Amino acid sequence: MNKFDIIIIGSGPVGLSLAKSLSNANFSVCVIDRQSAKDLSSPPYDGREVAITHFSKRILKDIGSWDLIDESCISELKEAKVVNGHSPYSLHFDFEDTNQSTLGYLIPNHKIKSAIFNSIIDDPMITFKEQSSSKSFLINLDGVEVELDSGETIHGELLVAADGRLSGSRRQMGIPAEVKDFGKTVIVCKMNHEFDHENIAYECFHYGRTLAVLPMVGKQCSVVITVQSDKAKDILDQDDTVFSRDIAERFNHRLGKMSIASEKFSYPLFASHADHFHAERFALVGDASVGMHPVTAHGFNLGLRGIDTLTRILNEAKSNNEDFYTKENLKKYNQTHQMNTRTLYYGTNLIVDLFNSERSFAKFMRRFALRLGNNVWPIKKMIMDQLTETK
Repeated sequence: MNKFDIIIIGSGPVGLSLAKSLSNANFSVCVIDRQSAKDLSSPPYDGREVAITHFSKRILKDIGSWDLIDESCISELKEAKVVNGHSPYSLHFDFEDTNQSTLGYLIPNHKIKSAIFNSIIDDPMITFKEQSSSKSFLINLDGVEVELDSGETIHGELLVAADGRLSGSRRQMGIPAEVKDFGKTVIVCKMNHEFDHENIAYECFHYGRTLAVLPMVGKQCSVVITVQSDKAKDILDQDDTVFSRDIAERFNHRLGKMSIASEKFSYPLFASHADHFHAERFALVGDASVGMHPVTAHGFNLGLRGIDTLTRILNEAKSNNEDFYTKENLKKYNQTHQMNTRTLYYGTNLIVDLFNSERSFAKFMRRFALRLGNNVWPIKKMIMDQLTETK
């Protein structure tokens, strides 16, 4: 079979989640990716922990992935604190201020990827073209034609790009995107610690670097360091004992003695936002549409919200016996997802710039922003609603 309703380029967690969501709505789907099924079924640990909101949990349950995640890998997030420099004052979020039993969840990235892939692999509505890439594609009024590097040609009614922040498909379609290079590198690793973390996540904006400490199961945490890229190599090459002592000191020994429990991984830090998320018979999802700064821990959650929006619009058209791939339907998706992403994207970048600035005025504004967020309930509630995504 080489004719499908929808063709998806990219098998990251968002692309695969979309495939399963569309399959549940009775669309035939083909997913194209360079990786093998074996690698996607059991990806290696990559150091990254993913924050999952309540809305995202519902989506993962709906597509049959949540129940495939080992419960022993799921950490509940009860509180979150934002710290400015060495000040003892923090912006504090507590699950007790919500109607939920937790703010959200933290799960290793590779466990999420594995669960999503294993939920689709035996789905008869989904065809997976492994170790393949799109050599070229053609879109016209008659449909979509994709030529694979193997020489095979597949056909569809709609093409969806889920191929990352530097999406080649997006570029081929001539859709411009803002790409913001922060000139920084994110270093992540797992650490053991002496004291109970009490399921509290910390985001510490120290001068010259940012340190996030995220609770994992047991007396373990994920440490996320953001530094200027020219300083990253020194940290990556640092002796484990020296590194562990340094992190414990920078974290004011809140967790007692700390020791590194995995290798260190590094990732370049940049964000992106496409000018628009659709074209003729074409849509962008996941990081191909919006690549968030990780300080929000919301990139994957935004991706899942996007696929929920797209699936709902396409399924509604199909249920009404209309052509689902029309530009009018894709325009609805674009308008809705732009509303969900644009303010958060630009607001996040503004806050990151503020909290990384060394200027005296910026330092004053940081202190003011933390106190405003703590003491003005409507503002605090708005932030918490964004963090938890209960709707």
